[in-house]
Amino acid sequence: MPDYFHGYAVVGLVAVVGVLFVAVAFGASALLRPTVPTPEKLLVYESGVDPVGEGWAHTQVRYYLYAFLYVIFAVDAVFLFPWATVFAADGFGGATLVEMFVFLGFLAVGLLYAWKKGVLTWT
Repeated sequence: MPDYFHGYAVVGLVAVVGVLFVAVAFGASALLRPTVPTPEKLLVYESGVDPVGEGWAHTQVRYYLYAFLYVIFAVDAVFLFPWATVFAADGFGGATLVEMFVFLGFLAVGLLYAWKKGVLTWT
């Protein structure tokens, strides 16, 4: 039984040391940094341009759609690389091949839907 809890104790000790390290770093930063608030330092910084107008800006939805499609295909790549390494192992051939084609089918349907909706056209 002591060996069972030894693993949890090590993980707990590492977590406590990590939290303490971050707390000490933030505390030392707060104590050692110079604090001289000036009006220029208190302004909102946006790429070196002085803020003018309202704080709300309109962003086109298509940029989010491109980001979402990228995330989908990044997840696809994350699943394809381990599958390619396991596929060659004994006993995984047929079942993993069918499962991967089902997975790729779902992605293809999503891509076809995005293409039909006109998401992939850049205007």
